[in-house]
Amino acid sequence: MAEHTKCLIIGSGPAGYTAAIYASRANLFPVMYQGNQPGGQLTTTTDVENFPGYPEGIDGPAMMQDLEKQARRFGADVRYGMATKVDFSVSPKRVWIDDTHEILADTVIISTGASAKYLGLESEQTFNGRGVSACAVCDGFFFRNQEVAIVGGGDTAAEEAGYLANLCSKVHMIVRRDELRASQIMQKRVTSNPKIQMHWNTETQEILGDDSGVNGVKIKNVKTGIETVLPITGFFVAIGHKPNTDIFKDYLEMDEVGYLKTQSGSTKTNIEGVFASGDAQDNIYRQAITAAGTGCMAALDAERWLAEHEMH
Repeated sequence: MAEHTKCLIIGSGPAGYTAAIYASRANLFPVMYQGNQPGGQLTTTTDVENFPGYPEGIDGPAMMQDLEKQARRFGADVRYGMATKVDFSVSPKRVWIDDTHEILADTVIISTGASAKYLGLESEQTFNGRGVSACAVCDGFFFRNQEVAIVGGGDTAAEEAGYLANLCSKVHMIVRRDELRASQIMQKRVTSNPKIQMHWNTETQEILGDDSGVNGVKIKNVKTGIETVLPITGFFVAIGHKPNTDIFKDYLEMDEVGYLKTQSGSTKTNIEGVFASGDAQDNIYRQAITAAGTGCMAALDAERWLAEHEMH
């Protein structure tokens, strides 16, 4: 039998937990499903040093546990489970959790975040977790004093290359173009670091290895056609993220990548009573603090929407 709630929150990063804190304090008695990565991307980060209020920095997973405790303290019903299907053509909205449990929700706050993109090589999947990683901060530690490669040209790639250079003996940075997309300060840090070797106009052909894991990567210079094998034990992918919004595509407007479109100055989507927050709708800033801010906005938007519609 379907369960009814005034406010359903899908996803549990900084956006989802902040929405839960605000919605709980407004007596909306929100139900939150954490998804397949409770706490979101920050649980794969060690030091968070740019979130206000933590002068010494804080461990990412610890910060997410604090946010969860705060949401629970005000009465949020935080549950483990994943939204697998929705029907936003009706009111209340229908959402299925793990294909089995149906929830009828007057308002829905989407905070499903984004996931790392991979190159799509077969060898990348073969060695995923055995030398291939999409998170340098999570896995760099395992490659101390070893030679590694990172692919990507944006701020994340540059930041992670710098992080790896502090741990590893050498970092090969594989860049498809002849320049980085990263901000000037990040470009300077990478190109001036003696432990980082740049490979411009270069594509990854194949990740090489055996039963014990990765032992090399075959790269090709697209200008000269020359192929080279780099002797590495770790291969890091930093080529961007894809928002986790596929289940909403029949109902909600999104851009070509899948980021949900919201009305300017609000978290409202094209469907009445459905609000989007965090990295599911933000392809520009993608920070914990901005995600938390939009989570707050989504809860306030949902509260106002309920107040307006309960008057009728």
